Amino acid sequence: MDTKRFNKTKIAVVILNWNGKHFLEKFLTKVFDSISGVTGAKLIVADNASTDDSVEWTKTNCPQAELILLDKNYGFADGYNKSLEQIDAEYYVLLNSDIEVAGNWLSPLVNYMDNNLDVAACAPKLRSFNNPEFFEYAGAAGGFIDKYGYIFCRGRILDSIEEDKGQYDNVMHVFWATGAALMIRSELFRKAGGLDGSFFAHMEEIDLCWRLQLMGYKVSNVPESVVYHVGGGALPNNSPRKLYLNYRNNLMMMYKNLSENRRLIIFVRLLMDGASALVYLASGKLSYFNAVIMAHWAFFRRITLCRQKRKAFKHLIVKKVDTGIYNGSIVYKYFRSGKKLTFPQLK
Repeated sequence: MDTKRFNKTKIAVVILNWNGKHFLEKFLTKVFDSISGVTGAKLIVADNASTDDSVEWTKTNCPQAELILLDKNYGFADGYNKSLEQIDAEYYVLLNSDIEVAGNWLSPLVNYMDNNLDVAACAPKLRSFNNPEFFEYAGAAGGFIDKYGYIFCRGRILDSIEEDKGQYDNVMHVFWATGAALMIRSELFRKAGGLDGSFFAHMEEIDLCWRLQLMGYKVSNVPESVVYHVGGGALPNNSPRKLYLNYRNNLMMMYKNLSENRRLIIFVRLLMDGASALVYLASGKLSYFNAVIMAHWAFFRRITLCRQKRKAFKHLIVKKVDTGIYNGSIVYKYFRSGKKLTFPQLK
């Protein structure tokens, strides 16, 4: 592994790459051009042991980007953990390789963080690269969660995605900020313990945002900044593996972070997941059914680990989290509305 320690900078924009040469070819130089005028900003590509010539392409075509070379694919969570520990910066920006940035996207985030010291992390508005007038699934205009751990966004509730007409252009404190383009204070990233490496990928940024709020800090969406996300870069959206990780990691996240009625809420969530699995089975989607069942088994095997992590973090908790939580079932509300539910209707 490359153990180089990077010189101190204010902003480290770090792209974690794994066999994403096609995305680097499309987007990397645009990212560099977009941050070149921002004082103290540095571009770093952290490579998760790619086998597709990503590193050689970067060295040749974007030599301005500094490189961190990891010795194997650590996944999203530990890939970032192992990379960021080598970087000395005030702010980290975790940026997916499948993001196209829009003009002056970085400065609004920096200015917001500089002027709001109670905010630990923030993210831009996320639009779809393939359908630019619409929000993108993985973050839209800020992330929220319901009582049973189901996540949704301003601009995206379950599978319904809104057109961006400026309806969510106000800065807002949210429950989670997308890991596709996440700015975070490095000191708090380290204090919170970073991303949970046991997640491997998916939900790890939501888990981190939850912990940051338990520590007394806020998480925000800053829609003055806009980026465009392809989505499904490492795992396609219809992948049973992705479904497995989402179900497993969501349960682990709730077990670690819920403070009240934890056992009851997780029990209800397990029943709701089971109902989803039966729907998959009835629809002939056996691989999806298996993914949910295997996710539950994996969660139960990791309960001891979750308990240890919960105990280790307990001394950092200073407050109850109430921002960005819908005190009901977003799934029930969504289907009751005929799949026409939008964020303002939740109020």
